[in-house]
Amino acid sequence: MNNNSDPLFEQYADLDFADAKPVSAIPALARLQAEQGGKSRITIRVDNATLAFFKARAEMTGSHYQTLINEALQQFAQGQTLADVVRAILREELRRI
Repeated sequence: MNNNSDPLFEQYADLDFADAKPVSAIPALARLQAEQGGKSRITIRVDNATLAFFKARAEMTGSHYQTLINEALQQFAQGQTLADVVRAILREELRRI
């Protein structure tokens, strides 16, 4: 996986954001960010196979892979084991066939 795997990368690769204002300086964006509260932007490194799994799962479900990763982390934080999550996914997939 590389940085330009996004299909829109080429379209926006040459944009210069050097003069961009921070979100806090634009009231409408600051308000929108506040409404989306409770989330933080982070940078994390994951194995390529793990990322590919979440991207494939997101494509199958029509979701976003970041959302699925967040849900997996929430489940872990709430004490669900990997086995619980796998069982739930298998049950969901078996219902589809």
